[in-house]
Amino acid sequence: MTPPAAELQTAHDVSCTAFVKDNRGATAVEFGLVAAPFLALVVALIQTFLVFFAQQLLEAVVQQSARLVMTQQVQLQGLSQDAFKQEVCKKIRIFFNCSGLMVDLQVANAWSSANTGMPSLTYNSQGQVTNTWKFSPGGPGDIVVLRVMYVWPVMLGPLGFNLSNLSSGNRLIMATAAFQNEP
Repeated sequence: MTPPAAELQTAHDVSCTAFVKDNRGATAVEFGLVAAPFLALVVALIQTFLVFFAQQLLEAVVQQSARLVMTQQVQLQGLSQDAFKQEVCKKIRIFFNCSGLMVDLQVANAWSSANTGMPSLTYNSQGQVTNTWKFSPGGPGDIVVLRVMYVWPVMLGPLGFNLSNLSSGNRLIMATAAFQNEP
């Protein structure tokens, strides 16, 4: 017969060995360690995709809208700034809020003086853009610059990933077309 202390020691050795060899919860722990960085990467990829998709869509719409000006359709129809903005908005209504769309159309004296840069935005106390945009489609042979802008809301991503380029934490996406009106 084995003394009770020896039995206890043997039972303790068996349970410790079984505990060390037991790996039933290892997968859950490993998933827990990998899941957070993986989800952060997925969120960053989705946000990057959305911003670049919106930028590309805006570029395509600006090229189409510039054609309306270049072929004198805007001038012949006598479209106002709001009417032209609605024409632009019809093409991107699914992805953008039309009230946030900013259209700047102006004539340049020469190619070297065409303003194609990103504008400095001014805001009111509610955080709305207060800039006044020009609308001059020009006449035959004029050099014209069309800039369409939109303040895209972005969120601060996990791990500090940030696509904003404005002090408000949003991103200004802009598409520009510089062209010469047809004679």
